[in-house]
Amino acid sequence: MLPATLGLRQNLRQFILLVIVNAFVGGMIGLERSILPLIAEQEFHLAATSAVLSFIVVFGIVKAITNYFTGTLANRFGRRKLLITGWIIAIPVPFLLMSADQWTWIVVANILLGLNQGLAWSATVVMKIDLVGERQRGFAMGLNEFAGYLAVALVAFLTGYIASHYGIRPYPFYIGILLVVLGLLFSIFLVRDTRKHVELEAKDHPVPRLRKVFWDTTIWDRNLGSVTQAGLVNNLNDGMAWGLLPILLASKGFGIAAIGTITAIYPAVWGIAQLFTGKMSDRFCKKSMLYWGMFSQGIALLLLVLADTFFQYILLSIVLGLGTALVYPTFLATVAENTHPLDRAESLGVFRLWRDMGYAIGALLTGLIADQFGINASITVIGILTLISALVIEYRMRCRTEAPRLTDWLLNRKKKSCRKAPANNYTSSETLAGFSLE
Repeated sequence: MLPATLGLRQNLRQFILLVIVNAFVGGMIGLERSILPLIAEQEFHLAATSAVLSFIVVFGIVKAITNYFTGTLANRFGRRKLLITGWIIAIPVPFLLMSADQWTWIVVANILLGLNQGLAWSATVVMKIDLVGERQRGFAMGLNEFAGYLAVALVAFLTGYIASHYGIRPYPFYIGILLVVLGLLFSIFLVRDTRKHVELEAKDHPVPRLRKVFWDTTIWDRNLGSVTQAGLVNNLNDGMAWGLLPILLASKGFGIAAIGTITAIYPAVWGIAQLFTGKMSDRFCKKSMLYWGMFSQGIALLLLVLADTFFQYILLSIVLGLGTALVYPTFLATVAENTHPLDRAESLGVFRLWRDMGYAIGALLTGLIADQFGINASITVIGILTLISALVIEYRMRCRTEAPRLTDWLLNRKKKSCRKAPANNYTSSETLAGFSLE
């Protein structure tokens, strides 16, 4: 066996395999994204919003707890074994979703889906970070989240399309069977573990070990704690969008096809934009990326309550997707940047515990508020919480490196582009200094 080396180019084959596997993982979420709230109302006649959102509460809690244990167990048993276990657990999910005759079985399916996502998505995240080393972690996470959330969007669109033509069940969930089979086969026969890469990077690493990984990641470390609260709030508003947006659109007269399109736009933009925002997080201060991402999400959510037309919802879904794309790969890259390699898997597990607990908290909070005061009130509260999270990042977090803030770079670029330069007096280095990301 060849010795372990760090870098994207040196590990390109394994990296691409993990990107593909993570697309399968994301597709499993897309199965439910556009039609499960409608199944709750139309087939199971669940009237209370909090009851409809119970599947997200269960999913979020199970996935969050699984994330934590995946982080703590990754070093002991290896990432690949956890990935395979995640796919084995997912086998019953599409069959339960297509054949459940009681809402309880839908909840059971989401328990299994939470386990699958916590094990499989966490494993692919940690393995990619292990492979690429320090310099390209943001780009690696951008590719990882691009694959996962583009798959969420594509499958959400496909299930909405199939449901509009052939009925809500069972046909849309056949896609899930294919995803499980492919994910399991790829993980067993093609993916390799990354323990040796961790051991290689741990030699002479400049970041000290954390004294108490759980509490430092949760709150005490100013950078890790800031990222963790933002991750929780980000998934809190995503849980709201997942559960309430289809119901809101249906209440305004949109059909299943339109609902599927609007709900797919948000994760599609989120996924595609991460190809760029992941790389940006390697170039710019991560604090500024996180601040502007959370700020734009908050503004988009507050404007949702004023929207009425298909175009307006599409536009706001794009803004929400762009804001989420700014923060999602940056979250993971920031945690990796602020931890020692031997603490990384556990710290990422703690971050993902709180981040995905946001699904459960968001579903509970938005469901209760919606039942008492209406959907618009629920969306408004979540938008305000998202803006508060942006302010926490702005005033508590610090940049670890000398990388420029995103706003400073944009302002400097504008100033340089406005200067009138002497004719034939540019050098290639001056041009690059004014206009490149370097």
